[in-house]
Amino acid sequence: MGFWDNVLAELDYLGMSNRTLAKKAGFDPSNIGRGIRLKSSPSVETAVKIAEVLNVSVEYLIYGKDFQNAKKQNMLQKYASTLEKLESIPEKSRNSILSLIENVSADCK
Repeated sequence: MGFWDNVLAELDYLGMSNRTLAKKAGFDPSNIGRGIRLKSSPSVETAVKIAEVLNVSVEYLIYGKDFQNAKKQNMLQKYASTLEKLESIPEKSRNSILSLIENVSADCK
């Protein structure tokens, strides 16, 4: 699927019309229809505006998958057992651990 196919799928999922998308993104509705009919590649600015309105990433609209979310999923799988252990710790101790992680993370920047 291409950019416009993914836009159409997202519009269908959200129950949103091309016209509503165009209005929210600040485009003339005929431009959306033309892009869909011609399967033309939008400008980067147009793709970003459409992604913002649809609340998805540009990656998702282009490739059909969101690589940032895939990366997050991989991290969740990698640290699942650690997260389970963290959940079993009393809240006060858990908050201290999370605070420590935030401080160390800030120091690394």
